[in-house]
Amino acid sequence: MTRKPHSRHAAQFKEQALTKARHRGTRTLESVADELSMSLGTLKQWLKTASKKGAAQVEELVALDGSANAWTAAQRLQALLESFALSGPALHAWCREKGLFEHQLIQWRESFCSPVGSVAPEARESKVALRELQVKHELLHRELRRKERALAEAAALLVLQKKFRALLEDEDR
Repeated sequence: MTRKPHSRHAAQFKEQALTKARHRGTRTLESVADELSMSLGTLKQWLKTASKKGAAQVEELVALDGSANAWTAAQRLQALLESFALSGPALHAWCREKGLFEHQLIQWRESFCSPVGSVAPEARESKVALRELQVKHELLHRELRRKERALAEAAALLVLQKKFRALLEDEDR
């Protein structure tokens, strides 16, 4: 005899509880369960059930209508996983079924596999600009140090010149 799960909590409460549990940050599941005035075991069971359903939901998300360019990263990853072993006519048929083009899959694969720093050209440009600013900063510091040394030398020469004149005047007297 299998037990039928009783619905003591509303579906909306269950979704809110799952959301709080997933986005709890550094808090423990126990503190989330206490906050919601529910048993820790129930919350854990809901999370376990939701994670099993989550894999099936990701597969359903890929089948959503709409432009493939508007797909989320999870949907794109799922599409890459499904199409990875396919080639030739099987791949083309799969792409037609999903409303994709092969070049989209190639682009997605490259973006998933490329290092994070090389994905965005803006990031590369900002690194180059930062490096140029650092070089300019170092050159300005060198020039400042050179001028400070020259100024210190000139000041020392003036002091020596005054002392020398003072000595000469003392001898003349």
